[in-house]
Amino acid sequence: MDFTFTEEQQAAVEAARAVFAGVAPDGVPSPALTPGAVADDFDRPLWARLAASDLLGLVLAEEHGGAGLDAIALCLVLREAARVLARVPLLEHCATAMAVQAHGSPELAAALLPGAANGTLVLTAAAHGRTGHDPAELAVTARREGAGADWLLDGVQTSVAWAHGSDWIAVPAHSGEGEAVLALLPRATPGLTLADQYSTSGERLAELTLDAVRAPAAHVIDAPGAWDRLHQLLATGTCALALGLGEAALTMTSQYTGKREQFGFPVATFQAVAVQAADRYIDLRAMEATLWQAAWRLDAATGGAGGPLPSAGDVAVAKIWASEGVRRVVQTAQHLHGGFGADTDYPLHRYHAWAKQLELQLGPAAAHEEALGDLLAAHPLA
Repeated sequence: MDFTFTEEQQAAVEAARAVFAGVAPDGVPSPALTPGAVADDFDRPLWARLAASDLLGLVLAEEHGGAGLDAIALCLVLREAARVLARVPLLEHCATAMAVQAHGSPELAAALLPGAANGTLVLTAAAHGRTGHDPAELAVTARREGAGADWLLDGVQTSVAWAHGSDWIAVPAHSGEGEAVLALLPRATPGLTLADQYSTSGERLAELTLDAVRAPAAHVIDAPGAWDRLHQLLATGTCALALGLGEAALTMTSQYTGKREQFGFPVATFQAVAVQAADRYIDLRAMEATLWQAAWRLDAATGGAGGPLPSAGDVAVAKIWASEGVRRVVQTAQHLHGGFGADTDYPLHRYHAWAKQLELQLGPAAAHEEALGDLLAAHPLA
């Protein structure tokens, strides 16, 4: 087996590092000092640089202006983005574009994907349901007025990331006939209203209310498994963000403890400090191994490769490690920084806020442990 990344994947990482090199984690007000959102919109100049570097079309086919890479490449770029707390909808945008490419109608693909690749259209997805704890597809009902006719959608989706700055929103819904459908809606669609919500990291979210929202049949994806795959992509991408954030936080901690002296010695030389840092390093390596397993399974599943469990099992394992691991990493980072870690002029507290958001995003570890248990019950291992 060859576990190295391909030349194309490595090139994507190098391009991402060049783009993110000038990004400062403290480029917006501190979420600890801001009662509402730290900014009304995402980082548009950074978005433009990502587009100019062809990173927004990373996972799209060449016919749509993309590079034709895979979920592993996307996770590599997301890992770099999280190191600097990049305020862009890169995960939601790329995952939604992948769903449209794989399952959408030719009309929908032609309308969205070229703009998604060059950054002139911004996509996001509603993935948290009504409360954040129930399946997102059950929060909205979808019904047809007749065979081949438009769909009508009613319901509420909460905590939709970057919705206020997006042009199109992917909304999962149930029709009462088995598989969930995925409706692609322009943000200005009649009957669709957005109310402000705020994330733990201080970002502006939206509660979507759909009141008899009409979606053309060509804008509704009813292919089996389309929503499940998008949800798994979002969860796996969240694991990549958690990994990049955790690595940056541990690096900050290593640099600080290597310079901070107590009793005439750097505190990094104290056994208790070294052991805690080593434990967190092990967490990060486990997060990394399970992330690449999940991303590989998502790519392999499209080619027919199977495993003892569906790919959802690998995604659940990755999210369990990501949720638990990133929490432990930032808590240890705060502890080893002492009071300095709580200084709002120092960026560590921002990483802590983002980590809490990522820990709970798309379900905490306990929710994915339950999902993994259900999968094991349904697919006994020989």
